[in-house]
Amino acid sequence: MRADLEGLARRREPLTGGAPVDPIDAEVIRSAMETICFQMAMYVSRTATTPILNESNERNASILDRNGRLAALSVGVPQLMLCSSLPIRFALEFLGADDLHEGDILLGNDPYFGAGHLPDYNVFAPVFADGRLVLVASIQCHHGDTGGSVPGGYNVTANDIWGEGARWPVIKLVDAGVERRDTMLCLQANCRLESFSGDIHAQMGAARLGAERLSDLVRRYGADTIEAAVDHFIDTTGRAVRDEVTTWPDGVYEADAFVDHDPWGNQDVRIHVSATVAADTLSIDFTGTDTRDELQAWSAFGNARGFTVAQIAAMIDPAIPKNEGFFDVVEINIPKGCVLNPHMGKPVSAGTHHPGTEVGDAIALALNQVRPERAVPQTYKTGIPTTIAGTDPRDGHRFVDPSTEVYAGWCNAAKGIDAWGAQNASYGNLWKATAEINESLYPHVLWSRDYRCDSGGPGQWRGLCGSHYVKEVRVPSKVYTYVVGMKYPMPGIAGGRPGAPNKLTLKVGSDSPVVVHHSADWVPLEPGEKIVYDYGGGGGWGDPLDRDPQAVLDDVLDEYVSLDGARRDYGVVITGSLDELTLAVDEASTVSLRSTMRAEQAGTARTTGTQSKSSEERSTL
Repeated sequence: MRADLEGLARRREPLTGGAPVDPIDAEVIRSAMETICFQMAMYVSRTATTPILNESNERNASILDRNGRLAALSVGVPQLMLCSSLPIRFALEFLGADDLHEGDILLGNDPYFGAGHLPDYNVFAPVFADGRLVLVASIQCHHGDTGGSVPGGYNVTANDIWGEGARWPVIKLVDAGVERRDTMLCLQANCRLESFSGDIHAQMGAARLGAERLSDLVRRYGADTIEAAVDHFIDTTGRAVRDEVTTWPDGVYEADAFVDHDPWGNQDVRIHVSATVAADTLSIDFTGTDTRDELQAWSAFGNARGFTVAQIAAMIDPAIPKNEGFFDVVEINIPKGCVLNPHMGKPVSAGTHHPGTEVGDAIALALNQVRPERAVPQTYKTGIPTTIAGTDPRDGHRFVDPSTEVYAGWCNAAKGIDAWGAQNASYGNLWKATAEINESLYPHVLWSRDYRCDSGGPGQWRGLCGSHYVKEVRVPSKVYTYVVGMKYPMPGIAGGRPGAPNKLTLKVGSDSPVVVHHSADWVPLEPGEKIVYDYGGGGGWGDPLDRDPQAVLDDVLDEYVSLDGARRDYGVVITGSLDELTLAVDEASTVSLRSTMRAEQAGTARTTGTQSKSSEERSTL
């Protein structure tokens, strides 16, 4: 069987039919739920055994009501939290009230039952009051292995979903307070990592903590008040979103985004979006998105749905609470059989990233025509993590390094602010472990994590620079990965230019270095050989010729922009000596050069007027 995901995604009715609740009580309950989500997430950070759980933000907590509506969430990776509702809705419908008990803890990870991809394990616990299901506490984490034929959870050349790893639509880890030893053995047997048991128990502990805290909340206020409060703040969010959409000009806004290639090298995977604003409703339609059956780039429906709402949420008032109210307002159509809603059996591990992230690009580019000041793609261009496997001579055990160290790249600028930070965007919430932590766990050495000069997309506000990342392996190892963002890097917005592209080179220091053109299928590395990854930059916002010349000079002094780049990309003429720290902006020459460059741009636009207008109207990358 498979889940009817579109059916599961349809709007759920309120629990109380609009029963009144004190708005102050409702706000206190909402804040308490968000605090409980934070406590669940921190529980994992403090108890899990591997960096991808205990150092990154890829542990995302959420609370749902008994209909599976999202009530509250923690600070984490948004599209993952926004994928939490569908697998829980399936579990609630599949098991039914008679097969759920107080003290249960369940797990699901199956993309065809609402999840994102197999590495994302959703562990959840029901909360009861007087024998009645009231809430569900959920904690979702990305794990470093899921079984299947390839270590690391990403089999980018798998023929189908079954080649990617173990699928768990819904299983009980704890039944009425008693841990299922048979289930736990089954889970561990389908994972290569000995640390898996510790990580999954960390999630179970977090789910149990969430259920206990929520039970306290229910006892304090009563189940009826809790349910009325959930209805209240979901409805309040929906009204706030509708009020903001009402300020947008009505119309149909279209855009395309592209993935360079799938892991097999098939080119130009297209994501097409049509965003329709009509009064207080927003419709997002992906009709026209790539449907080639031979592709190896597929995003599960739940993943694409999560990316859609996450990007829209990033473009409106950040004070609006994030809950089911967004899903109530945004109408989403993802045609069956396109790369964002595949037919059963297609592999989806790589597609969770690409074309998943391109959903955010396409929406930002389309709504750039409506809200350019907030049209900031919140995604990244990476392919999949660079998985390194081998045997660690310190203990004789096999290791799988998912390369989760800090690196910079892909962050777009916004109106009024340059992009900043030392992490990929992923909605600003994905943290990475330090080099020191990873070096203590794996037999590698990181030699460089420097910003790449001139890699940030030029604009009135500059995109974040990418980074130059060098890792040396100290033992025989093999590398498995998939790289995009070489042909289609992060896009510029409102006249800004794209960021620099990615480039990954393996076996650096050997006689035969390997530049990865789309995928690396277990390329062997010998001790002393290096992995050199030049991560791409973020796109700029606004015309680079409008950037404050003093800001360009500051960028030159900070080595974000070169002297040549200042002149070439920004029309800023700088005199003096960098070595002697006597650099200064030549104001008169800058005004003259920018005037010349603007005239040249206008001439180019006139020469290619029809083509440029068409491109602008489509807002394509």
